Amino acid sequence: EPLYIQALEIRKLQLGVNHHDTASILNNLAILYDDQGKYLEAEPLYIQALEIYKQQLGVNHPDTASSLNNLASLYKDQGKYLEAEPLYIQVLDIRKQQLGENHPSTANTLNNLGEFYTDQEKYNEAELLLTQALDIRKQQLGNNHPSTAETLNALGVLYSKQGKHSEAENLLTQALEIAQRVLGLEHPDTVKYRENLEKLRLHE
Repeated sequence: EPLYIQALEIRKLQLGVNHHDTASILNNLAILYDDQGKYLEAEPLYIQALEIYKQQLGVNHPDTASSLNNLASLYKDQGKYLEAEPLYIQVLDIRKQQLGENHPSTANTLNNLGEFYTDQEKYNEAELLLTQALDIRKQQLGNNHPSTAETLNALGVLYSKQGKHSEAENLLTQALEIAQRVLGLEHPDTVKYRENLEKLRLHE
């Protein structure tokens, strides 16, 4: 934290309050607070960074989209779904337009929005988005990439919530096997996927 604050002061002084490099430090400091659950501290920093990106780089720039995505995730974590949804949709539109339908960053947003809809029990919308994300990630990153495992897990969780146990188990097993192989047995993602699979088997 003190290092980010120091970096922020230097950039404000040397580059100006509204420089996009200043915005990147604001964004990093916000992520730090977000990760600590300090949402009240994180939100104004995300908003400030977003305004600078819009002003300096434009509404449709990929960095603006990333900033929108961070703010959307913050709102999602707080259960502010009405605030989060339009931001996720905006991110998806920008990434499709600027990077293309099949870009990994577009897939990231499809995955995020799919998980968002799963949380709200909008299962049809979630399945459509997660299936698209999985297709892109397999195609662009390969069958054994951690991002592919992330979407396999997300789809598995969705099917588990719908009571589709055999489909869910298949996907969660695939996600876990990839994570164990690529990330290691103790990686937080591996642990999460293992817990999801164990939870499913307990309720079968």
